[in-house]
Amino acid sequence: MVKIDLITGFLGSGKTTFIKMYAKYLVKQGYNIGILENDYGAVNVDMMLLQDVMGDNCHAEMVAGGCGEDCHKRRFKTKLIAMGMSGYDRVIVEPSGIFDVDEFFDVLHEEPLDRWYEVGNIIAIADAELDRDMSRQSRYTLASEIANCGTLLMSKTSGVPAEEIEATKKFVNDTLEEFQCRRRFDEDIVTKDWKEFGDEDFSKLMSTGYKLNDYVKLWFKQSDVYNSVYIMNKAVNISVIKDIVKRIFEDRECGDVFRIKGFLKDDSDSWVELNATRRKTEIQPIPDGQDIIIVIGSDLSEKNILAYFE
Repeated sequence: MVKIDLITGFLGSGKTTFIKMYAKYLVKQGYNIGILENDYGAVNVDMMLLQDVMGDNCHAEMVAGGCGEDCHKRRFKTKLIAMGMSGYDRVIVEPSGIFDVDEFFDVLHEEPLDRWYEVGNIIAIADAELDRDMSRQSRYTLASEIANCGTLLMSKTSGVPAEEIEATKKFVNDTLEEFQCRRRFDEDIVTKDWKEFGDEDFSKLMSTGYKLNDYVKLWFKQSDVYNSVYIMNKAVNISVIKDIVKRIFEDRECGDVFRIKGFLKDDSDSWVELNATRRKTEIQPIPDGQDIIIVIGSDLSEKNILAYFE
């Protein structure tokens, strides 16, 4: 059977960054792997971020959202069937940051996937400075993403005070308690800076497995709670993008914005990646890109967001 790993975490937690490191380790160990980008929006920006790990023994596929939960689930299953026939040793699934993990288990229990795949590891990722001002639906989504993981990784820990990391741990455990989940994180949480990860760290993660836990189900349609706004084919000046991002996050008329990501060109006409949460905006070089910025959140006002890019 093909081992399948789920790398999950809330929007902006750093899943794609971790998968790039994890995939490089697996390829170095001789694995032939497939990565399934299972995004919420109709355009998958994270696919482009995986360019530098693609090669003969590492391929990426995508399932785009934006078509409703049932349609998305069918696409997810269809893509896994195709990947199951592709001869991979291991498949890594990166869902969107607002993914209910129950869907992962539901799909794998259906024929023929129940005969082809075996769950290897569920690795959850949480930003060390996780935004704790979350709606109840978002707290439920967070609980779903972390309740069953074998290991919880803290991301972006470099330079973060110890008390902030402890506050994030407490918020995670309080969120699990809110939804009557018995799972708590203490020893099985990794706060080591990813820049210091070596083969031994990844070897441990490969045997982390998963732990099934019950929690109170909160029934809601993701499409009724979350939405996204696309800014496409607009040349945005890099000198003002940080100010635009800051103002959108602060403007409640834009809605409850969780994350802003995409690509734009710098002053030398080279592509850069934009990745922003409420607490941090990161801009770094990338080999290729396209003129697209995606704003993801809840109750977003497309009109008010687009006004910032006019």
